[in-house]
Parts: sequence; C-alpha cells; structure tokens
Amino acid sequence: MFPYKDDNPTLATPVVTVLLVALNTAVWILVQGMGTEPELSRSVCALGLIPGEFLGRVAEGTSFRLTPATVCVVGTSQTWYTPLSSMFMHGGWMHLIGNMWFLWLFGNNVEDSMGRVRYFVFYLLCGLAAAAAQTITSPSSIVPMVGASGAISGVMGAYVMLYPRVRVHMFIPVGFFFFRTAVPAYLMLGYWFLLQLLGGSVGSGEGGVAFWAHVGGFLAGALLVPVFKDSELVAEHRAGVRTI
Repeated sequence: MFPYKDDNPTLATPVVTVLLVALNTAVWILVQGMGTEPELSRSVCALGLIPGEFLGRVAEGTSFRLTPATVCVVGTSQTWYTPLSSMFMHGGWMHLIGNMWFLWLFGNNVEDSMGRVRYFVFYLLCGLAAAAAQTITSPSSIVPMVGASGAISGVMGAYVMLYPRVRVHMFIPVGFFFFRTAVPAYLMLGYWFLLQLLGGSVGSGEGGVAFWAHVGGFLAGALLVPVFKDSELVAEHRAGVRTI
C-alpha cells in the first residue's frame, strides 16, 4: 500500500517539515554525493549509527563489508554524535524519496498541532528514541543504521493519536493493477506498525530494514503527544478535518 494524500488540511505553512525535507535532501546531495561512490559508503560508515561501535562492544579495527568494494572499519573514531547524524543519512534514492514523502504527508498536520519549535524538538527526540530501540535490540551489531524513518515513525505515531479517524487515501497494488481506497488513519498506520513488529520479530537484525527503530520511534511519538501537543491548535485543527 502507498498513501498519497489525507483529508487533513493544514492551518499554517509547515515550515519545519519543509526545512527537514530540505535538510535531508541537502545532506544527500552535498555529503552523500547523491548516492555515488565513494561518498555514499564513506558517509554511511562515518555518520551512520553502528550499535556495537557506539556501545564499545566491538574491538578496534573490526571490519564490515558494506559493498563488494567498501569495508567499514569500526571502533576507530568518536561516535557520540552518530544517533543524531544517522537521522539525516540515507542509503539510496528510493530510501530518501519514500521517507520524505511520508514526512510531508503526516508531518505537516503534526506540526500544525504542536507549533514549530515543539515539533522540531519532538522530531529529534523520536529519532533518538528510534536509534536507542535499534541499539538495545542489536547491541553488538556492526551494521550501520541510517535514515530518517525512525523519527518519521514518531511523527506517524503522533498522527494516529491526534487524528485516528482522518481518511488516508492509498494506492494498493494487486498484480499489475493499482486500486485506490481510503481508510481511517488508525487502520493504515496500525497495519504499518504491525508489519514493523512482525519484521522485527522474525528478522535477523543484521541488515536490511531497522524494524525496531521504526517500532521505537512510533511508540515514542505516540507517548510524547500529550507533552508536545498544543491543545488550542489541536482543537482548531480538528474543527476542519473530515473523518470516517
């Protein structure tokens, strides 16, 4: 399934959401060379979160083959900043585009309900919570974790708490055909969260998707909503929302 819009208009220009999209895109272009080598591999190795390295569980000089031509050597540098820097790194064009689309689709309404400063702090905290969840579940892993999806999962967790019955429109692929449908946000995001739980439960944790980061970010976003929401903005926003 692929969500393409919701029936949830914005009240104000989503400045922070736009800036986050721009920042992630700028990092992809200027730091990661738009996915070209050696910039991509170098940035993932240096700025991605490697749980075993961050916790000091791997020996200095331990290596991990990121690509056939690239080896990450871990345990050789300061890594205190990688839970934050990893939030702005991506592994490919589709990784970046997919994350930025979900951030735009759900982030503008969450920003509307928190205000810009609160939303920015909320976003960073969700990203750090996601990094912590992945690190705790794979404490000895030497696989770099990159991507904004942990923080964006927090935005999605907040969205479902704030607007559970708002209609989300989706494309659903069936073979070579795409069907359109609209469901309440709690169904779409609840199904997505269940997939992350299942993926984390059956996955090896040594590559691919960081499912537990998604789970941790989503739960953090849902739990932090009472602290960060602005009740007056939420009430004003809900007055103009169409629900199922």
